[in-house]
Amino acid sequence: MSREAEVRYHADQEISKSFPEMLDKARQAERTLRDLRAATADEIELLGAGRAFDQALTEALRAAEAGQRATFGVKSYDDRIARRKAKATPAGSMWTAEVERLRTMREDNRMWGIPRLPRPVPTIV
Repeated sequence: MSREAEVRYHADQEISKSFPEMLDKARQAERTLRDLRAATADEIELLGAGRAFDQALTEALRAAEAGQRATFGVKSYDDRIARRKAKATPAGSMWTAEVERLRTMREDNRMWGIPRLPRPVPTIV
């Protein structure tokens, strides 16, 4: 195992500690977006809430990916086979499922949650 792998491992451990907090922020942003949709808010408010939810999901996803890599262990940073074996453990599969769930939520939000506003048409006088 290389020194770089150890440094990355410890950095990922630190980042993954913020995962519960980031997940709570994402849940709160999702709740805000759903409340605005239920209240039939205008497109500008939905756009802001959709983007805030996307940013919160991205931060939670980064923390989850760091947790996944840290769970796999130091050896998996340098060894592809060790990474595959670590995915098969209960903790590894739990993190992998969480990362996939967050990716799917983020993509779903990017496709359907953020309204597309028409561009203003310039008037020529």
